[in-house]
Amino acid sequence: MQALWLAFEDIAGKGIDMVFILKFLYYTALIVTPQALPIGVLLSSIMALGNLSENYEFAAAKSAGISLPRLLRPLIILTVVLSVVNFFFLNNVFPYAMYKQKNLYVNIKKQKPLLAFIPGVFNTEIPGYHIKFDEVFGENEDQWKKVLIYDLTDRRGNNKIITAKTAKIINPEGQTYMTLVLNDGFFFEDHLKSRKSRINMPTSSATFKQRTITLSMPRDSISEDGNLQSKGMKTLDELDLIIPELEIDYKDYIKGRSKSFYTNTGAKELHPTEVKSTDKKLATEILDNFEAESHLRIINASILKNKTAIDIIKNQKNTFKFKRKKLNIYETEYYNRIAFSLSCLILFFIGAPLGSIIRKGGFGLPMILAISIYVIYFFVNTFGRNLAEDSSVSTILGSWVSAMLMVPLGIFLTVRATKDKGIFNIDVFLQPITQLIKKISSNKDNLNNGEH
Repeated sequence: MQALWLAFEDIAGKGIDMVFILKFLYYTALIVTPQALPIGVLLSSIMALGNLSENYEFAAAKSAGISLPRLLRPLIILTVVLSVVNFFFLNNVFPYAMYKQKNLYVNIKKQKPLLAFIPGVFNTEIPGYHIKFDEVFGENEDQWKKVLIYDLTDRRGNNKIITAKTAKIINPEGQTYMTLVLNDGFFFEDHLKSRKSRINMPTSSATFKQRTITLSMPRDSISEDGNLQSKGMKTLDELDLIIPELEIDYKDYIKGRSKSFYTNTGAKELHPTEVKSTDKKLATEILDNFEAESHLRIINASILKNKTAIDIIKNQKNTFKFKRKKLNIYETEYYNRIAFSLSCLILFFIGAPLGSIIRKGGFGLPMILAISIYVIYFFVNTFGRNLAEDSSVSTILGSWVSAMLMVPLGIFLTVRATKDKGIFNIDVFLQPITQLIKKISSNKDNLNNGEH
């Protein structure tokens, strides 16, 4: 519901056609279904089994010779089916819904480009311009207050700056451009010296009552079929084809950088030589084999080569991180699809025995336990994915860490519920304390009897 309301907030009241809104919310519901299904299974299993245990239905079943595993067998089969359905959603419906939602949002921006602009921040939706404004007003919400525009179309930095008190947006439907009418503004341009000319040009500035700027809309905003692609829009088969290509590209990049580093260090100029017995004995310290006048030159040359090699590595660090992270993201997405599809089954084996142990039904304690367990599961899953994307752990470990944490808990709870025991046997902790208290009290009684 939170995801739906956040999505609805972005498009409601913007003059968007109701059909677009319903489609957008429909695709959003499909996207969140694989996340909602596991917590639904967890909550329903705690509530159902807790209600049965609270009404002593389990006691009646056991008296009839029906064990807990036998009683839960139909629910286990149902949960396996739901896990298969969840896998189908993650592998087929989720990528389709992601693609259609992104494409629909692009087409909405085509009809209503003002949706792409957010007050209070620099908007870079329009190529060649950075636009910032403080507030939206007007009957159609097509006017801005306190506008600041950086014109970067000359590709020479922020040398053109335009400010205005108000601005009005004119966007003819179906056109590839947008007209921005500025009122009561100021224009400043710094004429930078060009490379071909050695003459410094003076800066220019002017105030205006009204100024019109025509802005070209971004290409993806006029796409009918959509050209946006990401990891979330790929099926497992498509990810399986993309990952080897990214891995080959990453390994080729590493190999190329290592060859470049080898060449820059000048290591290929070193050749092994055999020292003959007639040659003079070489000193252990390398510099001692050269004249004293050459020491400073040799040291400076080696320092320069090392600095050059280090600078090259630092300059390529961001590219290296990007390529490695891109590969990690796709690998993590691949393994997480498989791991998360089993979440229904894992959480059922936590919720079902937990419900029979706590013996509480309804929306009280079961709701608190279900949300707490799912939050832990989802947090660990997100934490593991982030570690895997940053290369802190392997992608397989990062994707399966939440399952590795919850499976032992499910086994523990299932064993305790099958043996009709609580989560913890409090008597194990209380019995030694009780015996110690009894022993101390008996010793006091013996001392008192001896005194008498």
